[in-house]
Amino acid sequence: MADFGFNISKPQSIDTNDMDVNRLQALEEKVPSFRRCISCGACTATCSAGQFGSFNIRRIHNLYRWDQRKGLEKEMQKCMLCGKCTLVCPRGVNLRSLIIHIRKALADKK
Repeated sequence: MADFGFNISKPQSIDTNDMDVNRLQALEEKVPSFRRCISCGACTATCSAGQFGSFNIRRIHNLYRWDQRKGLEKEMQKCMLCGKCTLVCPRGVNLRSLIIHIRKALADKK
């Protein structure tokens, strides 16, 4: 077979029929500011862990929101909890608290 220099990637569609909405609602009760996030990316732009690696708070936020948990726990351990993301958020989302609660929720599911 000829090599054309590209690979066919897996579809990135999300099946929302399999989502557990209760997990999302429980997190929103613990961190009410989570509802205000508009995924602007200010948190990711200032993230110290993101500057030195592949950590992306916005991606983690969206993966949790859409109940895509595969590999999420490993990604969460990259956060240094410095709080820069919380300081720059234009919507006032308490991202530090959000990350702590996501870590707890992932640990509880073991």
